[in-house]
Amino acid sequence: MNLQPAEPDGPAADTAPIAQTPAPPGWRDSARLIAPLAWPVFIGQISVVAFGTIDTLLVARQSAADLAALAVGAAAYITVFIGLMGVVIAVAPISGQLFGARKLVDAGHQLHQAVWLAIALSLLGSTVLIFPEPFLALAQATPAVAAKARGYLRALAFALPASLMFAAFRGFNTAVSRPKAVMTLQLAGLALKIPLSMMLVNGIPAIGVPSLGVVGCGIATAIAMWMQLLAAGWLLRNDSFYAPFETPFARGRRALQPLDRKAMLTQLRLGVPMGLTILIEVTGFSFMALFISRLGTDAVAGHQIAANLVALMFMMPLALGNATGTLVAQRIGAADMLAAQRIGWHGVRIGMAIAAMMGATIFFGRHAVLQLYTDNPRVVMAALPLLAWVAAFHFADAAQGVAAFVLRAWRIATAPLIIFVIALWGVGLGGGYMLAFDPWGVVPGTLHGARGFWIASTGGLAVAAVGLTALMAWVFRQRISNSTPAMQ
Repeated sequence: MNLQPAEPDGPAADTAPIAQTPAPPGWRDSARLIAPLAWPVFIGQISVVAFGTIDTLLVARQSAADLAALAVGAAAYITVFIGLMGVVIAVAPISGQLFGARKLVDAGHQLHQAVWLAIALSLLGSTVLIFPEPFLALAQATPAVAAKARGYLRALAFALPASLMFAAFRGFNTAVSRPKAVMTLQLAGLALKIPLSMMLVNGIPAIGVPSLGVVGCGIATAIAMWMQLLAAGWLLRNDSFYAPFETPFARGRRALQPLDRKAMLTQLRLGVPMGLTILIEVTGFSFMALFISRLGTDAVAGHQIAANLVALMFMMPLALGNATGTLVAQRIGAADMLAAQRIGWHGVRIGMAIAAMMGATIFFGRHAVLQLYTDNPRVVMAALPLLAWVAAFHFADAAQGVAAFVLRAWRIATAPLIIFVIALWGVGLGGGYMLAFDPWGVVPGTLHGARGFWIASTGGLAVAAVGLTALMAWVFRQRISNSTPAMQ
């Protein structure tokens, strides 16, 4: 990837950062602040989800067994990666507050510690992916599906270290209002991933490349992620924007600063509950795939399509949440608490409004959407009733997603963790199991199967949205009355 150093997305490091500009009171003015940070994150994250979308489209035309293996393997990988990533990206709100307070070297120092943390966590995560038997047992995968899933996960075990270190780079760039640099690298990674997946999944007999099916997806992802990380290191070394921060690989300085116990503990105190919260959010959804796989190949294939669609849609509130959380953290660092409150609430409301429109579009166009994924009538019939729940699911998902980012900007992660346990594991996953499998024989037949999981998960997200927004209101009242930044 021949990338030139990007121009700074916002003010140069030696000028006043966005955080020191008073926030206008109107929601339209907040939207003008959020949009320049949100749209590059949206495009970049769409490219990340497109990794899975490309794999789903390619593998769906290979065989139902390969698609089922992708569903099981993706659920296992996402569970491991997202949980560990949540710890690493604690660098974002921490560096964001330091950036808002004009402590640029301290903000860059946190990136060094985040990279060390990513390296350590990748050793644990890669080991779990190499030995995925607990996930396969939970899914009760057939021998054919299990064998394909093992090969896919072993390839992703090699990709995990690069993915976690790039997450540290992404979190830091989010903190300093520079999302375009990340977007550029993510798009370049996708541009490499697409031809690699096509070649490895389908094979090219003329030049001796065999068809690897779902395993080829994992190999292509690993290659693309390592190339993406190398490009990020090159950018840190050659782009003058990063020089004032003394980031890793800066010219004339050591590649990584030594471990700093105090800075590392700061990240862990925030990152561990953040990681657990995100892990609960993801497992509440990804474990659906593992349980639904017990219902048969067609059921899990239909769920995989619906899950991929929801993941694509979530990139909107994810981008808004990143942008809103960044601005809130910078305002906190600049000691402008009223502006932090206004932007936080405006971000949540904008996310809910856009989610309502997106959900309605998918609901009324669900038949056409399914035709883009597959022409297998059994898989279409399995996925169709699930897409009917996507609108409500996405609306609740958007509300809780943006609210969670705002709370992290205040360095509040423990209370959201408790809310997520109750809402997503209790109401969503537990309730979904009771509806889907009806162990006591009291649930109407129309709520059995994969549909039961989606109904309960939608309810769980609604509970989380109510809980997190109520917590936001309480935090704003407490912190603004005290006029002190949040330091949990």
